[in-house]
Amino acid sequence: MVPVIKILDIAHVRFSAPNLVRMQEFLTDFGFRCDAVQERLYATGSDGRPFLHVTEKGEPGFRALGLRAASIEDLEKLAVYDGAKVELSDEPGGGSIVRLTDPDGFLVEVMAGQQNGKRTDEPVGTQRNDALNKPRLGATVRLEQGPSRIQRIGHCVLNVSDFRRSEKWYKDRFGFLTSDEIEAAPGTSIGAFLRCDRGSTPSDHHTLFLAQTPQPVGFMHAAFEVSDFDDLMLGHTHLRSKGRDQAWGIGRHIMGSQIFDYWRDPWGHELEHWTDGDLLTADEPPNKMSFESLIAVQWGQPFPMKQGSN
Repeated sequence: MVPVIKILDIAHVRFSAPNLVRMQEFLTDFGFRCDAVQERLYATGSDGRPFLHVTEKGEPGFRALGLRAASIEDLEKLAVYDGAKVELSDEPGGGSIVRLTDPDGFLVEVMAGQQNGKRTDEPVGTQRNDALNKPRLGATVRLEQGPSRIQRIGHCVLNVSDFRRSEKWYKDRFGFLTSDEIEAAPGTSIGAFLRCDRGSTPSDHHTLFLAQTPQPVGFMHAAFEVSDFDDLMLGHTHLRSKGRDQAWGIGRHIMGSQIFDYWRDPWGHELEHWTDGDLLTADEPPNKMSFESLIAVQWGQPFPMKQGSN
């Protein structure tokens, strides 16, 4: 099937929490800039996007996944396909939005036409000397202590009740491509890493990961790119100094290859710092990978369920 549209990227994740002050303290420690607007907390990075993470006042929980479309015309196509409507957004950046509900009841907010601010990307580390190349001559490394510097949102992971049903729903509407499909056994797929189809323009190895595991249907984690490896390590040190709850890390994944560090907000939602991930164009073919490779690392701390095992 030809997809209804091809999305450009993930836009945001949305949560609710009973205490916005506590959430803001955590998000600031995590590396976001935060602004409170009418009982909502908007967290931004350095990519100029109006928000990457939203928290509303309420019972703790995951509320929505945001995706970024190329145009208002694309939103209109989605609205016709799903019997929805295009609305004006009342949130920072304005623009328009179509709200859809996926097969498991997850709210998907598709955005277009938002006004972006100025990018403020700034590398934290310095050029690296290795055994063969020595670009850093006559300069020392002196890093400023503090939180990581969030650049942008990279992906979201959802646990679904029926992987094939959800995969079809997201691919039919948004044109996702499979990077790696996960098999519990040969011929038995339980999930897939999906990326945006941007043609010859490279896209992150995954923007959405759908998994069908024995865990309850729901949000698993969202990932945010930081400046570089030094920045990830600075953030790790800062979060530890603040007594924050680490979930997993530091290590390097196999699929996607990114260096990762996972933390939990005060209500248990996992957020990931990552850097140095794979980029793929649309012509890269999909791969079949084992569940073991999903939870394995190339180096670093083992997956939590494997810690302490031989």
